[in-house]
Amino acid sequence: MKKVLSFIRHSHPEIYKGILLLLAISTIVYIFPKQGKFKYEFHNLKGKPWYHEDLIAPFDFSIKKSNEELSTEKAEINKNAKPYFKIDNTTIKKNKEKFGKEFEEKWDTKKSKLLKEKTKSIGTSIIDSIYGKGIIKPTEIIENKPSDFSLYILNNNVSEERELNDFYTINSAYDYMQSQLSFNEKKIDAKFLSTLLENCIDHSIFFDKETTDKVLKQALEDVSPSRDIILKDQSIVSKGEIIDASKFQILESLKAVYEEQSGGTGSYLFILIGHILIISICLSVLIVFLAFFRKDIFLDNTKITFILILIILQVLMARLALNSQSFSIYLLPFCILPIIIRAFYDTRVALFVHLVTVLIISFLAPNRFEFAFIQLIAGMVAIFSIVNMRNRSQIFISATLIFLTYSVAYLAITIIQEGGSDVLTGRDFAWFGISAMFTLFSYPLIFVFEKLFGFISDVSLLELSDTNKKLLREFASRAPGTFQHSLQVANLAESAIYTIGGNTLLVRAGALYHDIGKMEMPMYFIENQANGINPHDELNFDESAAIIIGHVLKGVEIAKKHNLPEQIIDFIRTHHGTTITAYFFRSFLKAFPDEKINEAKFHYPGPIPFSKETAVLMMADSVEAASRSLKVYNSDSIDNLVEEIINAQVAQNQFVNSDITFKDINTLKKIFKKKLMNVYHVRVEYPR
Repeated sequence: MKKVLSFIRHSHPEIYKGILLLLAISTIVYIFPKQGKFKYEFHNLKGKPWYHEDLIAPFDFSIKKSNEELSTEKAEINKNAKPYFKIDNTTIKKNKEKFGKEFEEKWDTKKSKLLKEKTKSIGTSIIDSIYGKGIIKPTEIIENKPSDFSLYILNNNVSEERELNDFYTINSAYDYMQSQLSFNEKKIDAKFLSTLLENCIDHSIFFDKETTDKVLKQALEDVSPSRDIILKDQSIVSKGEIIDASKFQILESLKAVYEEQSGGTGSYLFILIGHILIISICLSVLIVFLAFFRKDIFLDNTKITFILILIILQVLMARLALNSQSFSIYLLPFCILPIIIRAFYDTRVALFVHLVTVLIISFLAPNRFEFAFIQLIAGMVAIFSIVNMRNRSQIFISATLIFLTYSVAYLAITIIQEGGSDVLTGRDFAWFGISAMFTLFSYPLIFVFEKLFGFISDVSLLELSDTNKKLLREFASRAPGTFQHSLQVANLAESAIYTIGGNTLLVRAGALYHDIGKMEMPMYFIENQANGINPHDELNFDESAAIIIGHVLKGVEIAKKHNLPEQIIDFIRTHHGTTITAYFFRSFLKAFPDEKINEAKFHYPGPIPFSKETAVLMMADSVEAASRSLKVYNSDSIDNLVEEIINAQVAQNQFVNSDITFKDINTLKKIFKKKLMNVYHVRVEYPR
């Protein structure tokens, strides 16, 4: 038990990595669909032979209609749909009552009773006949329709199919009325009756849009999504048989039913195990890659968390796209992942993370090989296009190259699968265009991730290296000598790190800020003493050492006050490591040989450098500062200076925590010697 507790107590980072990996695997497994995937990939076999073994139906299933069939069938229903009209009995009753009332009110009582009865009888007969047939109100749905166009009439919830010529319009009803009046003109008072009837003729049949839409909707919903039945053990397709449209639709139907049935409780357990194994393999390979080839990332749990979160977000994005039928999976900006990873790490890490992510997502995508091929090629191009992401225009160039890569790769696959490009549509390329445009969001996302995880990108380093920044301008104004020293150190360190391999932008930015603490008391540093007065002459040696050492702590304080990234502050902390202020230490020993000395007062607090960049800056800072005190500038003096300083730092174990080799150190010595000779215009002596 004690051993277990001891292991837990001393293995927090490893335990955290294990928990992190388990959480990532669990999250992605949860995102994955709950049903299995159909065993065969056949979407690229249309019109080609079936190269798998003979396929026999494992169960009964119905053949689903293709989208084209369903669309054709629904279009036919829409085309042949008959409109519904309804009879307005209220209007009919109202107009009939109106006729009777006005007839009695307006009839001339001087005329004979017999004429009155005949006139009213004929009038009543005409209005009954007109409303018996019905007066239909014109609407767009029957406009320009032939006279035999059929429609349905609703009367008290009972429908009856009739033709358009069975009804009156206002004009035809008026014509009918006039013909009847003319025919009975001698028997009745036609003029009186005409006036009354005109006021009582109105539309009685109206278009019923609600019922029409409801019936049409029901008819469309009643369209069967399937046709025919395939019975269990029936042969579906034989090896070598050409996959025509009919066979393809049968395969599509089997795939849909198979994946639906595989989501059952019993089979899902095995599907779940398969998903866990697949995702575990992919993420474990990524972790092993980092452990072997990118140990700095592997040892930093924050960086691993960042990478796993990006992978999970990409898988979630793909899953949501597959749940939606409104857009293609190629609309999604999968290339945004390698761009963001490349902004913080190197190209190899970006490529490997993208590869693992695409492999995981390909188990969700409908055409696995096609998807993986297109995304991997596009991701590679995205990485190549931002090898040095130092300005915003590179993002636009990258987006353009991603679109072109998507388009060419998709075109090539389509030509191979279809034997031509006739099936391509503008919409296919529109998805790629939108996806490429979405990659432009990588620029603001990089800034967001910088703030969330404390990272620093090349773009931010460029901004920090701008000597017009307020802090650097203040630095140059208050400590001009130190600022010039920092510029020289930046040039030396940048050339050196470029040669042995490292982040040139990071080391340059670190060099510009490494002595920022000297702003507080600039005159106590010799490079800023222009009038020959040295304040240290009035101080004790240990007091002078404290002021010199204090510029490191003061620099950290100033950097934090101005919100400089931790990566830059690391250069301030480590640029003197745990070395000693040699001049004041030796002066103290010389002045007080018998007095006991507290060496801690003369040592910088550290820590020592822990990366190539911080180690190179320490060397460049020391040799550049020391070179200013040389009395004679020649190849021997510079050579001896560089060797002495760097060898002393090696002897003091200042680089034991840095991933730098003796070969690198020898290379750096040569670079510093060459650069310093160029600075001080020393000619190389050639043997005679």
